[in-house]
Amino acid sequence: MVSGQIFNMAGRSCLHRRLAVRFVAAVLAAALAALPSGAQAQQQITGAGATLPAPLYDAWGHAAESAIGVRLNYQAFSSGTGATQVLNRTVDFGASDEPIPAAQLQSGHLLQFPTVITAVVMIVNIPGLQANQLKLTGEIIAGIYLGKIAWWNDPRVAELNRDLKLPALAIVPIFRAGTSGTNFVFTSYLSESDPAWRQHVGTGTSVHWPAGAGARSNSNAGLTVSSIVGAIGYTGSAFVTRNHLVTAQLRNKAGQFVSPDRAAFAAAAANADWTDAANFAVNLIDQGGDRTWPMAAATFVLLPQNPRDAAASAAVVRFFDWAYANGGKTAEELDCIPLPAEVQDAVRQAWKTSIKAPDGKAIQ
Repeated sequence: MVSGQIFNMAGRSCLHRRLAVRFVAAVLAAALAALPSGAQAQQQITGAGATLPAPLYDAWGHAAESAIGVRLNYQAFSSGTGATQVLNRTVDFGASDEPIPAAQLQSGHLLQFPTVITAVVMIVNIPGLQANQLKLTGEIIAGIYLGKIAWWNDPRVAELNRDLKLPALAIVPIFRAGTSGTNFVFTSYLSESDPAWRQHVGTGTSVHWPAGAGARSNSNAGLTVSSIVGAIGYTGSAFVTRNHLVTAQLRNKAGQFVSPDRAAFAAAAANADWTDAANFAVNLIDQGGDRTWPMAAATFVLLPQNPRDAAASAAVVRFFDWAYANGGKTAEELDCIPLPAEVQDAVRQAWKTSIKAPDGKAIQ
């Protein structure tokens, strides 16, 4: 009798355990079904390149991980590094603030598409000056980086800023070291503004700097200017607010002095002519309009047309498609301007027709 009771108790115990396991499995299945599809099978994508859009890509990456199950690993080195790594297929996508030449895109089997419109802004460290009190022109900035204007109370700077008492303080120009898309935007503006700069230095991601000291990245440029009294530099607009940097006004093509704000960046974006921009390589440097910021630019992603990993490439497309549809507010909070809807649609069409899996089929 006792042995039968023990057997029955043991049987009921096993039954209870089986029921408990089934209950837990059912709860887990229901919980997984309630999650976004991407959260059940998360896909990691890797990218590298431009530092200018890095704060935005980081913000998009955090949001996309929970929204669509795509985890972004983005390394902000430089535009040149981004182009090199994607050409070598060591990352899923590269990022560059300089449009890549058509011949290089073709030989590297790359699709180039824009993500947002960004801006490069001037930052200074002059005791007593607040944000946007100082006025600068392309000619003055070129003179500083050519080594021809060495003091903040130089008559040419003072003439623009009659309402300010500028100190007899040496100017310390800070530039981006190495190959940088931010350099491309900055030197493009100086070449548009000053014949001497255009002749002696020119435009490029890497140039010979006649004066100043180098900083490794946009964030490092901001920190360097902040730590050196008398310094001047340039950085991406997304780095200004969070690092409490002191910006300057610039004179634009219309002859107006404008502050680096979202309205001025949007004015530059509104003047963009995408219709004749091959490979989406639109030029936003020194566009017309009274409110236009003169150092605006699109920033680009480089995606292999013949990816080695079709699933990762499809996830890159899914990530930026999600960002186009859902990341506009985040972009604006970081002083970036979302692309016009018609440009986003043109990029989506390019994804469908240009990116092929190893078997020749479209990745979407």
